[in-house]
Amino acid sequence: MRYLTLGRTGLRVAELCLGTMTFGEETGFGADRAESLRVYEGYVAAGGNFLDTANMYTGGTSERWLGEFVRGHRERLVLASKYSLTTDGTDPNAGGNGRKALVQSLDASLRRLGTDYLDVYWVHAWDGHTTPDEVLRALDDAVRAGKVLYTGVSNVPAWWTSRAHTLAELRGLTPFAGLQVHYSLVERTVEREIVPMARALGLGLTAWSPLAGGLLTGKYTRGEAGRITTTGWSGMYKSPRVEAIVRGTLAVAERLGRPPAQVALNFLRQRPWPVIPIVGARSRAQLEELLGCLAWELDPESLAELEHISAPELGYPSGMLNSPGMRQFIHGEVADRLGKGAGPRFRGAGKGD
Repeated sequence: MRYLTLGRTGLRVAELCLGTMTFGEETGFGADRAESLRVYEGYVAAGGNFLDTANMYTGGTSERWLGEFVRGHRERLVLASKYSLTTDGTDPNAGGNGRKALVQSLDASLRRLGTDYLDVYWVHAWDGHTTPDEVLRALDDAVRAGKVLYTGVSNVPAWWTSRAHTLAELRGLTPFAGLQVHYSLVERTVEREIVPMARALGLGLTAWSPLAGGLLTGKYTRGEAGRITTTGWSGMYKSPRVEAIVRGTLAVAERLGRPPAQVALNFLRQRPWPVIPIVGARSRAQLEELLGCLAWELDPESLAELEHISAPELGYPSGMLNSPGMRQFIHGEVADRLGKGAGPRFRGAGKGD
C-alpha cells in the first residue's frame, strides 16, 4: 500500500480507502459483525489507514462497529465520517447542511465511534439551501474546538465548492482538503467541471462507488443480487452506453486474465490526476480481490480502450473550448504549438482528446 497526501494538506492516506457502508446488515447488502471485523483487519494488515463512514450508514451500526474495531490503535488511522443525510425523517433539523444538523451529527458520530476527534469530516451532500458562509463557519468552529482536523465536501456542485473555498481563503477559515465524488468508468461526468476545479484548487479526489455498485464486476450479468438492485438504484445505470462500458470492461479483464473489479479500479488509479477509490466489501474474500489491483497496472493499449468506450461528452463550455475551431479562434496559427502550461486544463477528460 502506498500513501498519498490528501490535497494540499500534510495528511497521508492510503491509496485505497475502505468504505464501511457494508458494516451492518440493516440495508440488506451488508455483513455481520464477525465478517466486518475480518474485512477491517484485512485492510489494516495490507497497510490501509483511510476509513470512511457516515452518521447514517446502517442506522449507526457502521460507526459503532468501526469504533470498536479501531480501539487501541485509533491514532494510526485516518478516520472520516459525514453529515447531511437525515437520521430522523420526522425532524427537519436531523439532516441538511445547517449548523444545528452539523453540531448534533458530529457529536453523535464521535460518541458512536468512541473518539475525541475525526481526521476528516465531509459534507455528505448539498441541501440546496444552506449558504457556504454558514457551513464554513460551523466546520471551522469544529476544527478550532479540536473535534475535526480536516474538512471536505461530497455531492456538491462545482460552483458551490469554488465559492466556499474562495470564501475560506479570504476569511481565514479552514479550507476544504478534498472532494468525495461519484466516479467510475460508467460515471465520468465529474471530468467536465469538478475535476478541473479540484486540480485548480488543490483538492484531493476520492471516488465513491468506483465499481458502480458492483456493476463493473459483472455480477449482475451473471444474475446475482447486489447493492443497486437492493436499493433500487439500478435505473440510474440502465442505458445502452452503460451496457457497452460493462461489456468492454469485462472483455479487457478477460484478455488480461484479471478480475473486472481490478480493471475498473486501476482505470481510476491511473487517471492523469490522483484519485483514491473508496472500496467496500461484504467479505474478506471480496476485499482480497479488490486489494489485488495494487499489484499491477493497466497497459497503455487497455487503458486507451477503456478511455475510448467510457469517454463522457464534455458539454458546454469545456467541449467548445477544447474544439479545434475554438482553439484557432483564441490562439490563431500557434494554437497547436502552445505548451499545456503548469495549471489545470480541460483536455484529457473526454472525446476527441
